[in-house]
Amino acid sequence: MMFNSFKKPAATAIAISLGLALSACGGQPTNRSLDSIKQPVVERQNFTLDVRTGGAGLSVPEQQRLTEWFETLDVKYGDRVSIDDPVSSPATKEAIAALAARHGLLVEDGAPVTPGYVEPGMARVVITRTKAHVPGCPDWSGQLSFNYNNGTNNGFGCAVNGNLAAMVANPEHLIKGAEGTGETVVMSSNKAIQSYRDQEPGSASLPGVATN
Repeated sequence: MMFNSFKKPAATAIAISLGLALSACGGQPTNRSLDSIKQPVVERQNFTLDVRTGGAGLSVPEQQRLTEWFETLDVKYGDRVSIDDPVSSPATKEAIAALAARHGLLVEDGAPVTPGYVEPGMARVVITRTKAHVPGCPDWSGQLSFNYNNGTNNGFGCAVNGNLAAMVANPEHLIKGAEGTGETVVMSSNKAIQSYRDQEPGSASLPGVATN
């Protein structure tokens, strides 16, 4: 009788342990490559401000309003400035470009589609800001499971990709790398190196060399 009294609790303990083992198997890693599943995602957000042009650029109050808007958004490298101007006024573009240049930004051709429409006598300034992040990180799931698939950890790549997304100056470069301007400084660099090599030892200074 005493044996039977302990039989049921023992069977229950075994069933619970088997259930825990099976539940642990459900979250085991499945990625068997060296590529991380957690990859940076780049999101874009548009900020708009309609300014009154009057057909001849921007007035002083409108310039002040646009300047304060730039400062409020803290525009900086990586932000894109574009203009939605129905009349494509060169004076308006020049005035906006001058204010954007104070923050080290250039006005790009073409503006993204934004809600609503631009009223007559107005121009819409669009700031496109991108942000990169790695969704789903950190991921500690599957840590206690048996790795029957010999896969990498579910959080593999979170640290590297998360730091990359946080440190990249322009998140757009994660989608498409920066393109060169086509200009080269090889010739000017070679002139400076050649001038250094031709200089007599012990001379006070190097002569000036034109770069063009």
